[in-house]
Amino acid sequence: MKETRYPALVNYMPSLILLLCSILAFSAIGQNQPQPGYDNETAITFKTQDDQQVAAFAGFITVPENRTQANSRTIRVHYVRFPATTERPGSPIIYLAGGPGGSGIKTAEYANFRFPLFMALREFGDVIALDQRGTGKSDDLPVCHSDIDTRTNKPQTDLQVSRLYQRAAVQCVKFWHAQNIDIKGYTTEQSAEDLDDLRRHLKANKLTLWGISYGTHLALAATKVMPDNLDRLVLASVEGLEQTVKLPAQANAYFARIQQAINTQPEAKAHYPDIIGLIRRVHKRLEISPITIQISDKAGQKTDFLFQRWHMQRLASGMIADPHRGLKRLLALYRALDTGIIEPLQQVANTGYFSDNQISFRLMPLAMDIASGISQQRLAQVNQQSRTALLGNYLNFPMPHLQGVISELDLGDTFRQAPVSKVPTLVLSGSLDGRTYPQSQREAVKSFSNVTQVIVKNAGHNLFMRSPEVTQAIKQFLAGEPVVKHEIIVPLPDLLLKK
Repeated sequence: MKETRYPALVNYMPSLILLLCSILAFSAIGQNQPQPGYDNETAITFKTQDDQQVAAFAGFITVPENRTQANSRTIRVHYVRFPATTERPGSPIIYLAGGPGGSGIKTAEYANFRFPLFMALREFGDVIALDQRGTGKSDDLPVCHSDIDTRTNKPQTDLQVSRLYQRAAVQCVKFWHAQNIDIKGYTTEQSAEDLDDLRRHLKANKLTLWGISYGTHLALAATKVMPDNLDRLVLASVEGLEQTVKLPAQANAYFARIQQAINTQPEAKAHYPDIIGLIRRVHKRLEISPITIQISDKAGQKTDFLFQRWHMQRLASGMIADPHRGLKRLLALYRALDTGIIEPLQQVANTGYFSDNQISFRLMPLAMDIASGISQQRLAQVNQQSRTALLGNYLNFPMPHLQGVISELDLGDTFRQAPVSKVPTLVLSGSLDGRTYPQSQREAVKSFSNVTQVIVKNAGHNLFMRSPEVTQAIKQFLAGEPVVKHEIIVPLPDLLLKK
């Protein structure tokens, strides 16, 4: 027998073999578990609202509330991380919710909304549902309930409405200051800096940003804050840095496109031969003779409510985002009011839509919009167009009504200048989007040198899940492949509300 150089090792060989087998067995089990997390992460079982389950991590980063103040308090920005399913993950993919004020984590919980897309993109890298500062789990800010009541027995002018909301906003700023909250921390620039902090937390050289609506506004701001640390951008329903307030004339053009869609459906066309004329008639009637309806307060007590033209414009602004959702109900409401039938309006009131007459604000949405603001040149354009626009200047209410009221927040025209970027960017636009319009979306990325735009025909603002081809386009883009289809056609919904 050949002499071993390490005779003592022979005695321990069986134990070493057993230990090695245990390690290998443990490693095999671990391959089916999420990879070890980063700092401040906890392994969780993420559940959707219909009880689908997936292993994930809940985590947070700690950031200054206001980076311009050396002694700023710190806040936490929370996220949920869905680990990549590939052996060689690319850059982390950060989901940026719209609003402003939407929760990325809540979005992922809706199984029939975007959860399947969160799961599908894991083949390219970790997918992270982010609750931006002041939203969802990252929101520990008190809501401000002003003492200003919008109820009245007399019709109000647009100027009077603006002044009510301006007084409420000033009152709320004082309320938040008294709570030792620095409102200047809740701007898109500060949120963009959070993204760079998140990148460092994830030990990533670059991030891929995936956003919709206001989330794209934040992503565009990030191209200025961290230009060398972005891998790719997937932007749907883009809101440019100077587009917090949309141009009123573009809403008129949107209704013209809706009429063209209606004309392809004979039954709908018979009911709505001229929706622009219909809308103008109803607004004029409400201007002359507002309608008194019944609303219930929080105690269940019924009171009279004077429904005016500006209420209708504001209600319409919130219902036109998608032809698949609120639009057909809105058109039916206009038609009923045009014929003197107020029952559908009373049904809206019965849902509690008008019950909270005290003006209230959440800090994050209010501050983000005021901070992004509007240039004087664009404001003049908005004011001029709103005189004849179907929705006046209520599409982005309470902006531009609050422009300049809290001057300390405004980020200025330098922030609003269109960003210049070489980052590969995919823009997804719904042809019947009632909030952000394809033309303005192209304008938002006019200084980007590497843009692919895909039009989703007949889709609205929330277009991600309208067709599997949308997911396919995103996957092709993230894989670095050419996006094959620049137009995706989805079925036009029936625009006539059926009983």
